[in-house]
Order: sequence, then structure tokens, then C-alpha cells
Amino acid sequence: MDITTTTSGMTMTSSSTEGIKTVLHPVSDLPTAQAVYAALLGVSPQTDESYYVGFEAAGQHLGLVPGGGPEGMTSPLALWHVTDIEAKLAEVTAAGATVKEPAHDVGGGRLVATVTDPDGNLLGLLQDR
Repeated sequence: MDITTTTSGMTMTSSSTEGIKTVLHPVSDLPTAQAVYAALLGVSPQTDESYYVGFEAAGQHLGLVPGGGPEGMTSPLALWHVTDIEAKLAEVTAAGATVKEPAHDVGGGRLVATVTDPDGNLLGLLQDR
């Protein structure tokens, strides 16, 4: 159920954000990072590829991205899970965010986008279809 509210002239839907459920970490040495995070989380990776290692633990997903991936990430990226990525992009840009990377399919129907807040902080959005 979507609950619509208006704050400072902005219309927002409260159910369109499901919280931060995914955090991506750029790593320089994938095998070593994989061993450290497996020890930290106490689980083996669910996804183990040369371009990405992903862990599922405690209802969250943690991804290791060698070399920061094609986007050249230099710091961890928290991804907010949303029910409608285009609507959320419209809401946050109307509020002052700037689209860095528009919504695009990263495989399996999963859409990802990034925006920067007015201070330049990077925010990620993720929608599973």
C-alpha cells in the first residue's frame, strides 16, 4: 500500500523505499577481500565471478567489485531498494539530487541508478522487477 504525503510542496510515496539492502565495496585484490568478507559474514559467497563476488547475510547483500568496476567506484556504495526506480529518480531530482547514472538493467531485470545529493554524496537506487 502506497501512502502519499506532501512535504514542502513535494509529493512522496512512503512505500517506494524499502531501505538499504545492498552495499557494494570496491576492492583491489578480489581473492583476499573475498576471504576477509567470508570470515566476517560467516558465509560463502552466493555469486563468485571474476568481475563480482556477492554475499547474502542477515537479509542484506554485500558485493565486492574489483577495481571499482566500469564505474570506477572509489568508496562503498549503499543501494536503496525501491519499488519504482523512475518515480524515485523523479522525486529525488525534483528535491535537488543530480542523476549520475540513469536507471539501467544490470542483469536479470535488476535496475540500478545513481544520483548525487547537493553535497556530492553518491546514492544508489535498485529495483528488482
